[in-house]
Amino acid sequence: MKKTFTLVHPKKKPARVVDAIKSEVKKYIKRERNKQLPKDSNYWAFDCKFGLTEQDAQAVHQNTISKKIDGAVAAGHDSFYIEIIARADFRARKIED
Repeated sequence: MKKTFTLVHPKKKPARVVDAIKSEVKKYIKRERNKQLPKDSNYWAFDCKFGLTEQDAQAVHQNTISKKIDGAVAAGHDSFYIEIIARADFRARKIED
């Protein structure tokens, strides 16, 4: 998902627009996690970027996307850019002592 979201809508209140954006991001992540994994991997990792524009986007952790959206709204920005790329990865189990 590479998308620029606008926070201004003529008929919707900003809070409803923000809720719709967060819902769309969560649905995308859930849809990607449900895809079949390749044989050499055991989980889906997500490379995420967030910024006001595509050129300004910086890498962020998947769990901080919601806070970044809230920060953009609080700062009064009209739009922001989110990039979420799913990649299959292998996580080794921790050895317990």
